[in-house]
Amino acid sequence: MIIHALFFYLFAAITVASAAMVIFSRNPVHSVLFLILAFVNAAGLFVLIGAEFIAFILIIVYVGAVAVLFLFVVMMLDVDFAELRQGFLNYLPIGGMIGLVLFVELATVLAGWAIGPDVGKAITAPIPAADQISNTQALGLVLYTHYVYFFQAAGVILLVAMIGAIVLTLQHKPNVKRQSIAAQVARNKASAIEVVQVKTGQGLS
Repeated sequence: MIIHALFFYLFAAITVASAAMVIFSRNPVHSVLFLILAFVNAAGLFVLIGAEFIAFILIIVYVGAVAVLFLFVVMMLDVDFAELRQGFLNYLPIGGMIGLVLFVELATVLAGWAIGPDVGKAITAPIPAADQISNTQALGLVLYTHYVYFFQAAGVILLVAMIGAIVLTLQHKPNVKRQSIAAQVARNKASAIEVVQVKTGQGLS
């Protein structure tokens, strides 16, 4: 138990410190690197509580894709962050209001034991024999049996969002040659090749 407590305090301290450095770091590249460090230590906390599947997802999805994507975007785009910070005070009231709403929601979740004492039992109700199967198998049973329609609906929403983002950002330039499948399929011998009779000693003009 002492080793578990030591690792918990180590991972928790590094996670909190990394999250603070994400906000207070002046270099955006350093902020993304601190974000990756926070994700890795948060995955360590998930492993300590026995949620290994969520830890793997946190490393593979967020660190391996999202955070690295942020890093490449920040490094490749020359963003003037000094100009972006100039209008910070203008949006401070709206940001404070949103932060207050989030704080109230978090406080409501933390005080859920007083509002609804049976919430914890209701969450774990769909999982049969949770002590005999792994976390990954339990999540699979829940997602693909009880909530399969919601899972498929979420996938359709993400697909529509991806197609919409591609359509909105796609720009056709007039002088760029593009592939036309219909024109390739409709080609014949007359339109594909041209036979030219060249006399000896003369080249093509």
